[in-house]
Amino acid sequence: MISSIVFINHKGEILIYRVYKDDITRSETTQFCAKIVATKENKECPIINIDGTSFIHITIKDIVVLATTKVNVNVAMTLQFLYQLVKVCRAYFGGEFDENCIKKHFVLIYEILDEVMDYGVPQIADADLLKKYIQEGGLKPELMNDVEKLKQLTSQATGATSWRPPNLVYRKNEVYLDVIESVNVLMSVKGTILKADVAGSIQVKCLLSGMPECKFGMNDKLLMQREPRKPGQTTTDKGITIDDLKFHQCVKLPKFDKERAITFIPPDGQFELMTYRITENINLPFKIMPVYNELGKNKLEIRVKIKSIFEKNLFATNLAIKIPVPKNTANVSTNSAIGKAKHEPDQQGVIWRIKKYPGDFEALLRCEIDLGQTTNQQPWIKPPISMEFQVPMFTASGLRVRFLRIYEKAGYKPTKWIRYITKAGEYLHRL
Repeated sequence: MISSIVFINHKGEILIYRVYKDDITRSETTQFCAKIVATKENKECPIINIDGTSFIHITIKDIVVLATTKVNVNVAMTLQFLYQLVKVCRAYFGGEFDENCIKKHFVLIYEILDEVMDYGVPQIADADLLKKYIQEGGLKPELMNDVEKLKQLTSQATGATSWRPPNLVYRKNEVYLDVIESVNVLMSVKGTILKADVAGSIQVKCLLSGMPECKFGMNDKLLMQREPRKPGQTTTDKGITIDDLKFHQCVKLPKFDKERAITFIPPDGQFELMTYRITENINLPFKIMPVYNELGKNKLEIRVKIKSIFEKNLFATNLAIKIPVPKNTANVSTNSAIGKAKHEPDQQGVIWRIKKYPGDFEALLRCEIDLGQTTNQQPWIKPPISMEFQVPMFTASGLRVRFLRIYEKAGYKPTKWIRYITKAGEYLHRL
């Protein structure tokens, strides 16, 4: 159990100090501030033990959010709670979280800390629910006098589905599901993949009446192996291996362990249903083929060929390829059949921008670089070529939504919308 939550600025000064158990004194926390925060040693390790006291902390900009304990707590849960606490604060402060916000709203922060944790155990950490009864200036008088609304608020906060209010009604019942993936890849000079992974998230926007239960299935390898196959049925899709799954609290984990299908009662509005990571059999949307030549002491030539490796009926949007150039670059001449390429000195590179790029297509950029005179005789250490893009209706992991079923006692048939987007994370090719 957590003994106290502390907000500390970059100088090591305590801004917020909320005690849940009295087994750790303020002087011990001050010792941590002087030894660790003020000397900037806190960035090296998120968990520090001093004289039997564990200091578990995260750093957001210049603010250290600290949890202290003397017992063997679940560290992963504690770190997740601290990040969720910052998320709740940002929801109240319009996305900001800095020293000025904390000093301005310190009374509100103490109210939040009273609700999110009880005797060192995390409780309600849902910003939308907290906003209903923790408000600046207190609750409105009409809400305080409405007994039914107070009962509804209490049952929602303490009930089994605290994330969803009861008695919701929509004229048109709809659910939107977005599969958003970021591709991270590093390729060698010869084009071999040194490392690659996909970080994905599934975002849901739910506009459904009542208290529906949703069941959602992917082409997960384990799920597809468990499903009984009909006689004579064959399939080429063997499924994908999904790692590092992390779910919203609405997901029923025992059912997922048993069935590998995701069953949940959704919150109202927009939320992140799950995140995942995939490291095997990644379909890269683009292949980069650079050629680097030195044409003389003060002249370079860089040719970059881009090939899209997805279907012809798909299009990538907002491509930006950054080709690095030396600091002493005096002039750059570019030639390409598609898009616009321009030398941007503040970016230390040539940025090749293409608004729309078709599938199964190749494009070439040729850059001639004139170098200025310099006293620095050290050879140029070439940074990698980087790339930004978005490819709608394509997933690098191969993940597909196989079914999305919605059960509600009213028996309505909602409209379902499913969309896929693949974006560039760190998409790098060594030059």
